[in-house]
Amino acid sequence: MKLFKRLAAVLLWLLVAGTAVLAWLLSHPPGLDGLTALRWQAPTPAQTPLRVSFLGVATVLLDDGETAILTDGFFSRPDKLTTFVRKVAPDVPGIAAGLQRAGIPARTGKLAAVIPLHSHYDHAMDAPEVARRTGALLLGSSSTAMVGRGWGLPEAQIRTAELRKPYTFGRFTITLYPAVHTPTGFTGGEITAPLKPPVRATEYKEGQSYVAHITHDGRSVLITGTAGFVPGALQGVKADVILLGIGAMGPRSAEHKAAYWQETVATVGARRVIPIHWDDFWIPSTLPMQPMPKPLDDFEASLQFLQQRAAQDGVDLRLPLEWQPMDVFAGLPPAVK
Repeated sequence: MKLFKRLAAVLLWLLVAGTAVLAWLLSHPPGLDGLTALRWQAPTPAQTPLRVSFLGVATVLLDDGETAILTDGFFSRPDKLTTFVRKVAPDVPGIAAGLQRAGIPARTGKLAAVIPLHSHYDHAMDAPEVARRTGALLLGSSSTAMVGRGWGLPEAQIRTAELRKPYTFGRFTITLYPAVHTPTGFTGGEITAPLKPPVRATEYKEGQSYVAHITHDGRSVLITGTAGFVPGALQGVKADVILLGIGAMGPRSAEHKAAYWQETVATVGARRVIPIHWDDFWIPSTLPMQPMPKPLDDFEASLQFLQQRAAQDGVDLRLPLEWQPMDVFAGLPPAVK
């Protein structure tokens, strides 16, 4: 009996200690101090032909002054308790505030398309409301279409994308190539019926994941929404710059990281890499971005790998500005042919 009590006490102590360590890790994310050399330095002139803004997670705005394209369009950012224990739903006032902050006007036709790179809640949940408010086309997978239908978006604003088919919006041409999510417990699955929030975050299944290739006036950008890949999917594709999704890449093996770089950066011949999807998407977007804390990711391991490979391959590595336009081609040689 005494032995049982001692074992129970030890297990209880381990549980309490483990919980305390986890709580400490989650409340102490790795900082961005010491990364000054990777910070975006060049100011963006007003006359820049294409202005690219990182709005957190894999939400990226591309704007040439006449037409704009938005990947994902995620602004709600429900907290951890809501995400893991309760149900999630678009934060309509938060979406309106995010669009206003990004300079995306309502229903003027300027935002031509919102393109979720897969259908998890942190990518696709807000996209139908973004489309509703702006008049943009919701372009994505059949799962994303079900997210749109569940929100009541008109069918005329929903289009299921075809892989490798070019879509033209103003001076933008967008082609979507297949990808897969970084291996996690939330990988895979399809949304097969209209999804009406509030629902559990896990009901936002991945669906088809994409890599978006975007050309504009002879320049090209590749945007990946996850650190997974389909071998050979980008063969023959060229891009000057990659906005490289690194969410959950840190804990992956050295072999996975190397293969991801090879299948994206090296394959398309990019000269600049801008990491995205590294920020903690459970904190409000009104606060400065922070890297995702351990054990949910390992930002430091991701950056260490990227710095090593960028130096090895002669690629310029830059952390993005937050909510500010960038000339992502500044200082690069002429466009890849």
